[in-house]
Amino acid sequence: MDRISRKSSKGKQEKDLYHIIHKVPHGDGPYVKAKHAQLVDKEPEAAIVLFWKAINAGDRVDSALKDMAVVMKQLDRTEEAIEAIKSFRGLCSKTAQDSLDNVLIDLYKKSGKIEEQIELLKRKLRMIYQGEAFNGKPTKTARSHGKKFQVSVKQETSRLLGNLGWAYMQKSNFMMAEVVYRKAQMIDPDANKACNLGLCLIKQSRFDEAYSVIQDVLMGRLPGYNDFKSRKRAEELIVELKSTNPSLEPSDMLGLDDDFVKGLENLTNEWGPFRSKRLPIFEEISELRDQIAC
Repeated sequence: MDRISRKSSKGKQEKDLYHIIHKVPHGDGPYVKAKHAQLVDKEPEAAIVLFWKAINAGDRVDSALKDMAVVMKQLDRTEEAIEAIKSFRGLCSKTAQDSLDNVLIDLYKKSGKIEEQIELLKRKLRMIYQGEAFNGKPTKTARSHGKKFQVSVKQETSRLLGNLGWAYMQKSNFMMAEVVYRKAQMIDPDANKACNLGLCLIKQSRFDEAYSVIQDVLMGRLPGYNDFKSRKRAEELIVELKSTNPSLEPSDMLGLDDDFVKGLENLTNEWGPFRSKRLPIFEEISELRDQIAC
């Protein structure tokens, strides 16, 4: 290899390394310039202007709209971000709609638009039930921080129900929040949702039940029990419970009853090859379906 070729090859390697380090895509269009302003120059206002240019120019519109909304959220310009998504999502591909919905949910949450958040979460749950979100398949590919990973229908359904439960908590509708959290835990349990369910029960003065739920976290019975934030929150809830009701004892909380365990086993057995677009998990939570779909 001659000197010119070696120099060219080295320059290409350095350029590729630059893009990898800064996570900036290749090219010189407005979207690439926007990402450079966002990630390299750390100039979010300039990035927003360039994202607008990318959208108007039809340059990677899916990514430009989503990224611009995220930057606006970081600058507390949530109302603008919400309006931008509503106004321009029609220019985006069908595959981008789900990720735009997720950004929109975060924006609603940050701006305190609880009713809008609940309505969107219900719509996403209806789409899963009707087989539209996963196309009748048990998993889909998701992306976070530039990395792809597989999300199962159980995980997504439980995540959305968890978000719906928290939205009801913000409305102080603790009875509905409890129903939603219990269904989420039946589908794909974890320590974080257990803490939320425990808090929901505390708000209803059902201290014994709350203690049992939170003990499941502290006893390591749930996925994510070793997460520092979840354990700390569980410990704080236990302290709150004991201060409210000193008579609580661990011996009273031996775990789940036999009928509930049996129900979970039956639920797990239901998860086999899909026979239709109607997902089996929604047969198990049929009593909640009407409330979700209303």
